[in-house]
Amino acid sequence: MGAESLILPGMNVLIPGTLGPPPDEAERQARLNRMKRIATGLLLLSTSVFLVTVAFESRFPWLGFIRATAEAAMVGGVADWFAVTALFRRPLGLPIPHTAIVPRRKDQVGRTLGNFVQRHFLSAPVVAAKLRNARVAEHLADWITRPENAERVARNAAVALAAGARATREETIEELIEASVSRKIEKTPVAPLLGKALSVITEDNRHQALLDEVLRLLSTAVSNNQDFIRERIDAESPWWIPEQIDEKIAGKVVRSVERTLRQIKEDPAHPMRGRFDNALHDFIDRLQTSPDVINRTEQMKREFLETAAVRDFSSSLWHDVRDALIRHAEKQESEGRVAITNALVSFGQAVKEDEAMLARIDEWIVQVVEHLTERYRDEVSGLIADTVASWDPEATSRRIELAIGRDLQFIRINGTLVGGLVGLVIYCIGLLFKGAP
Repeated sequence: MGAESLILPGMNVLIPGTLGPPPDEAERQARLNRMKRIATGLLLLSTSVFLVTVAFESRFPWLGFIRATAEAAMVGGVADWFAVTALFRRPLGLPIPHTAIVPRRKDQVGRTLGNFVQRHFLSAPVVAAKLRNARVAEHLADWITRPENAERVARNAAVALAAGARATREETIEELIEASVSRKIEKTPVAPLLGKALSVITEDNRHQALLDEVLRLLSTAVSNNQDFIRERIDAESPWWIPEQIDEKIAGKVVRSVERTLRQIKEDPAHPMRGRFDNALHDFIDRLQTSPDVINRTEQMKREFLETAAVRDFSSSLWHDVRDALIRHAEKQESEGRVAITNALVSFGQAVKEDEAMLARIDEWIVQVVEHLTERYRDEVSGLIADTVASWDPEATSRRIELAIGRDLQFIRINGTLVGGLVGLVIYCIGLLFKGAP
């Protein structure tokens, strides 16, 4: 396929390795053709004047001035026509050396252009100086403080995230979350962590307050389940014990349990509290030092990771996140988007008012761009050279001619006019020398 078939139907995407036509190609071609006609017409006019004056100069000697002017104009016009034409094609199709320069030297021009851009535009000091003078951070902060811009950023971010969420395979994300959660838990020893958490709870006897709450719940449970306790005692007692005795036993058990729980709760020095305190500290110590307890805890952790609960958690987490992203992207005014917009505006305002922060952001931008410039300047130069090399020579020549050909026609016009004036001056000088003694 030639370089003229460049754009896919319905798309503004160029096929790699092709050179696209300018959007105003027809208009440029019309202007170029008009200038060519003017330049060629001036050349033909000078040629016609030259022929006429040659024919009548013997009868009218004063026509020598016009003949000399027309002759030089004709020579200048032809010479400049040849020079301009030789840039883009072979004049008259003749294989004259050093013609059709653009199509023949296209690859070298691409390499030269790439080296020029690399040396003069992708120089780290040049880029850094331009960025420092540009005050990029201040302009960005000023831009983001405008609510319409912040809202646009929030909306585009939401749409992009939602599109990514829709396009991503659920199984992949769920496996990623599950692997991440499992890996994090596997690397974290549970027993020492649990021991430290319990140590924090026991500070300032906070665990005693926890015990009080447990006692309250137990007392409430006993009080609310008296019928159940009575039924269990009746079911477990021998058949020959009268029901009235079972009732008394059940009542005594309930009252005894309630009284014991109440005594423990009301007496800070109750022996049960001391035993609870000792048992808890011993358990904390074994969590942190006992290999058996630590191994059993790790085994329980591994068994937990192998259960379906972890997979269900990963699946539900991703579904919730995905649904939230899609919901916020589809709503014109969602709370999340409004919150992000307000946060961006506030952040931009805060940055604008902090000169030190602006300077740090500018310096960070400069450092990043300097690094990217040094890292990829060779690749950019190579990209330019390779891109130009991939262009069709004839199409490249045509595009360049459309871009600068109209101005080059002025060279032809100027060459014709200036050549004519120079010819007139030379003719006059020649007459002066002929008339000199």
